Amino acid sequence: MVWLLLTGSILTEVAATLSLRMAARGRPRWYAAVVTGYLLAFTGLSLALAGGMDLGVAYGIWSAAGVALTALAGWALFREPLTWVSALGVALIVGGVLLIRLGAPAA
Repeated sequence: MVWLLLTGSILTEVAATLSLRMAARGRPRWYAAVVTGYLLAFTGLSLALAGGMDLGVAYGIWSAAGVALTALAGWALFREPLTWVSALGVALIVGGVLLIRLGAPAA
């Protein structure tokens, strides 16, 4: 259950960040999605921690996955540049998340 909470938290954080991009482009109605998304994201992260997930694992995966997914979504949705260097960075983030998960004690 904690992994489902963490996954939902990551996805709502990414959605909130993408909504922030829309709001920054002069569409203030998107601020409601920003606030709602971040509230849900932090609530999900808090519940994953309350469910017994280690802080280093939860926050490491939450932040790294959020960065990687946001970079990919920015490229796909907003035509933001994704060079081979930044793609390598995303790959390293994914590798880091896997190492964090593999290094964590079994729950």
